[in-house]
Amino acid sequence: MSDAITFDERLDTSGLLCPLPVYKAGLVLGRLEAGKVLHLITTDPGSLEDIPALARQRGDELLDVEDRGATQLFWLKKGPTERDGHK
Repeated sequence: MSDAITFDERLDTSGLLCPLPVYKAGLVLGRLEAGKVLHLITTDPGSLEDIPALARQRGDELLDVEDRGATQLFWLKKGPTERDGHK
């Protein structure tokens, strides 16, 4: 499915360890408009648990995850915000 996902922004956190991939993804998602998609690339295996948790906590949608061993790929869709009339 991931080949068919169109994304609005890509963030490559390769080489960074927890908590930096989560922190940087949160910053990017925070400035994206609702409905926009972030393609996140990580090399920290802990991201396989951390990024889905981030999406749940923020109210974003995790569209897809690919674990390629040394690299993990995520596609996250920004959820509605208070600016959009939602909490």
